[in-house]
Order: sequence, then structure tokens, then C-alpha cells
Amino acid sequence: MVALRLGTCAAAVLAAASVAAAQWPQFRGPTGQGLAAGAEPPLEWSETRNVVWKVPVGGGWSSPVVADGSVWMTTAVAGRDGATVSLRAVAFDARTGQSRVDVEVFRLERPGAINLKNSRASPTPIVDRGRVYVHFGADGTAALDGRGRILWRTRLPYESQHGNGGSPVLYGDLLIVNCDGWGEEAYVAALDTATGDIRWKTSRPRPWSHAYSTPLLIEVDGQDQVVSTGAYRAVAYEPRTGREIWRVRYADGFSNVPRPVFAHGLVYIGTGFNEPTLIAVRPDGHGDVTATHLAWTQRRGAPYTPSPIVAGEYLYYVSDTGVLTQADARAGEVRWQARLGGNFSASPVLAGGRLYFQSEEGVTSVVAPGEDFELLATNRLDGATLASMAVDGEAVYIRSATHLYRIEAGP
Repeated sequence: MVALRLGTCAAAVLAAASVAAAQWPQFRGPTGQGLAAGAEPPLEWSETRNVVWKVPVGGGWSSPVVADGSVWMTTAVAGRDGATVSLRAVAFDARTGQSRVDVEVFRLERPGAINLKNSRASPTPIVDRGRVYVHFGADGTAALDGRGRILWRTRLPYESQHGNGGSPVLYGDLLIVNCDGWGEEAYVAALDTATGDIRWKTSRPRPWSHAYSTPLLIEVDGQDQVVSTGAYRAVAYEPRTGREIWRVRYADGFSNVPRPVFAHGLVYIGTGFNEPTLIAVRPDGHGDVTATHLAWTQRRGAPYTPSPIVAGEYLYYVSDTGVLTQADARAGEVRWQARLGGNFSASPVLAGGRLYFQSEEGVTSVVAPGEDFELLATNRLDGATLASMAVDGEAVYIRSATHLYRIEAGP
């Protein structure tokens, strides 16, 4: 792959300086909540402005992650015969866009159908201490070193109706994965990061259905929890053992996608189809807390797909059809709504004191957090954009249906 460089030499020097700054090692960044502390990404860009480089990439909707000077993603490349799919891990030099790794991790023979909006490479990798963990749902999970050498591979069997979706989360030497589907079992599992062996496995209680959310690690009163959203309920587990701490039920909720968010002593959870709802739960309970720890419920503008984000005292979320909502994070009361336009799957980012909302049509709306709606910029790139952006210092990485971009303001 050859990079199309649109920046100047001075811009390249600027890019090299910022690569060593903050990193984005997992889905939704260091905290898993879309917060880019200390970052100063550009306000504006287009195909001809502030694009340092642009490189072609294979199919897939995993979001880019950034660590140790490399940008990692996964791809799914169909074979020429149309009967096979190569599931691959790819990495690019963060400064230049040059290809560093392009390796097949799994090969599917005659794969079945998936949702037209999904891909075979949708979960986002995790990079940690020179290792890269890639996940393709029920099609397989693997660990690689920084050069792309495969260290281990495993498959967690479950039947997902629409393909893979949720990403894993890392806790010490455990890789924790939601396995929610239609088959004979739904469960959460923790894999040993050294070997890929299952260290614990906790079954979901019936009823279950498909879900595609990514777990979130939080700390409550000195105790670590991993909050896992599934069909009809969300559960907090002890991350070291898989033992249930608390659970909250919602009668009509499956095919969950948004990753939970934790702020102001509340966990914000998207309940999925049929009627999307956001709920706020106090995570200091035990057992079934539905009747005791549900702080508020909000249906106005709730998303099926994009995760919410907290900025200051407010929770922001955009519906799949482009309605942006600001709600009081503690009380759940809607303060204002505004139509951004377009359709949304990517989860938003807070960086440089601004909120970035990326539509499926390649448009990123930059909004100022505050009492009133203020649109600061509208930035358009070619092609569809369903993956969430990554932020690293002064740079933004955006994956479209065909390309990966490094975007950064010039001198």
C-alpha cells in the first residue's frame, strides 16, 4: 500500500513530533469512553485540507487504535473465488502511513450471511505492551506481537445472528469478551493473554439473544467491576473471577451496541432494540438492582448504535438518524436537541474541549459542549464512515470504507 501524502515536509515534522504523545490503545480510547485528555486535534478538515496522509485499506469496520508509532486495525478480504474470506490484522506507520503489518489471522471457508451494515472485521483491536489482541467474534480471537507474528489463536463458540460486533476489554492478564448470540448458550469469558486459554466463563441467564456491546471497566468503592451489556439485562462482574456483582433488567432490549459510560457515580447503558432507551444505574448495589438502583430512564433520541459521551455535567448522545441530545447527566432531563443530519454508527469523541460526531456519510460535526447547541464545524471526507475515530495528540485517524486518514493541522 502506498500512502498518498497531502501534507508538506513541515507538516510531516509536526506529525512525527506528536506521534510520541498520547495513545489510543482500544475502542473509545484510553478510558474506553471517548475521552482524549490533553489532545488538540484540528477543528476543520476535508479531502484537500489537513490530511497528512491517506492510504487504502481492506474492508471492515474495526476502529483504528494507536500505540508505539503504529495504527492497527483488522480487515476482511474476500477471496477471488468468492467462497473464502481472509481475516487480517494490519498496521501502518503513524507518521508516514506506510504499511508495517498485513497478516492473515483466520481464513473462513464459505462464510454465512451477516447484516448488510456489518462487516467480518468490526471489533476493534487492543494494543498493550507490545502485543496486539484482535477479535473477530465467533470467527476467532488471537494475539500478535508488534511485528505481526501470531502468538496464539482460539475460537469461542457461539451463534451470532448478524456477525461480529463488540470488542474485548483488557484487565491485567485477562482479555474479557462478550459472547452473546442465538445458540444454545450466551456467556462472558476471560482469556489468558499469554496463552488464549479460558480462565473463567460465566453463562448469561435465560432469556438471551444477540448483542454486540463492548464491556467497560470501572472502579466502585475500591472494587473493580466489568460492566457487560447483553440482551434484556446488563451485568457487572468481578473481572478477576467472573462472579456477578449486580444486574439490571430491561424487558425489551436486545441487539445492544453502545458501550456503557461511567461518570457522576452512574453507569449509562443503551438497552437496544426494539425501543432504544438510555438508563442510568448506580453501580454500588448487589444482586438484582432494577428496583433499587435505577436512577433514571430516557427514551428521547436514544441511540441503537452510537455510544453516549459525558462532558462536564451533561450526557450527549446522537440517535442513529442524526438527532443530537444533551441531557443532565445526573437527572436524565433533556436540555436541548438538534438535528445534525445523516445517519450515525460511530461513537463520539471529546477532544480539545470539543465534541466530534461522525456520520455514516463521511461528515464529522464538531460541537461545543455547553448550555446551548453550537455547531463549530462540518467536515466532509469521501466514502462511508461507520468506524469510530482515534485521537493521538494533535492527530485524528479516521477509517472510511476504503481508506485510513491521518488528519492534523499544518503549521
